[in-house]
Amino acid sequence: MKILVADKMAKTSLEALENLGAQITFNPDLGADDLPSAIGDHEILIVRSTKVQAPTLDEATNLKVIIRAGAGTNTIDVDKAASKNIYVCNCPGTNSDAVAELAIGHLIAADRRIVFANTDMRDSKWRKKEYQNSRGLKGRTLGIIGVGAIGKSVIKRAKGLEMNVIAWSRSLTPEKAKELGVVFCQTPYEVASQADAISLHVAVKPETKHMVNEEFLGKMKDGAILVNCARGEVIDTVALKAAINSKGLRVGLDVFENEPTGGEDVFNDTELANMAVCTPHIGASTDQAADAVGTEVIRIVATFKETGKPVNSVNI
Repeated sequence: MKILVADKMAKTSLEALENLGAQITFNPDLGADDLPSAIGDHEILIVRSTKVQAPTLDEATNLKVIIRAGAGTNTIDVDKAASKNIYVCNCPGTNSDAVAELAIGHLIAADRRIVFANTDMRDSKWRKKEYQNSRGLKGRTLGIIGVGAIGKSVIKRAKGLEMNVIAWSRSLTPEKAKELGVVFCQTPYEVASQADAISLHVAVKPETKHMVNEEFLGKMKDGAILVNCARGEVIDTVALKAAINSKGLRVGLDVFENEPTGGEDVFNDTELANMAVCTPHIGASTDQAADAVGTEVIRIVATFKETGKPVNSVNI
């Protein structure tokens, strides 16, 4: 069983895969353009952020399983893989706490303007009058859009901050909302108009692409906070920049439209980076999350070896 690991993975996880009898090729620096020439006759491909596109699948001669060491599979051509009888598997729920922690971090940083204050101090500017006027989060209303594993983790943490929480999700019902201790909203627009802060936790699908658009942003309160640790394509970036300028929105972003996929690259939208609290898609990047993801990856591989069919397949 030959496995190509095309992203970072803990040494202990690599050793566990070898203990399953796998022959490992570990090349965490591979990018999407490098994969077609690297895939060869590997039976299993493991990736995190590296895109797996049609050219890679066309060049693969023995590929059976693609494992996304995380939750989202939007960086993989899932339909093309299915047409070639290649399983695409993910690791849902393993990094929920890590992403939730960063979302709360962005929420606090946006409210207190921590990044901007620190940048000024690095430029020898002591601007206490500018940064001492934050609204605070206790008693404010946080809107959650997308109540999956990560959304639920954010809800728990927001309650620790003594925030009131309202939520919308396609699967959320009034009964489930009551169990979670949140107020049920019938539409995303209802969340937008009522919340003092909003945290996004939806996957990228045709119906969620640019769901945060000019109309959605127009319904948000002036000076409200918007946090996105989900997927960049959920937000219309042009509309967001306009809303930051016109409504004074405070924004925290870990994901971006057309963001780089490698660990080291150029980020071209410096205009946006100067308008918001920005981090380079690191939501799931903690040691705890890496250990949990690694354990799930090993389970997927072990199950495939034993049964010929992996767990967590999203396409077959």
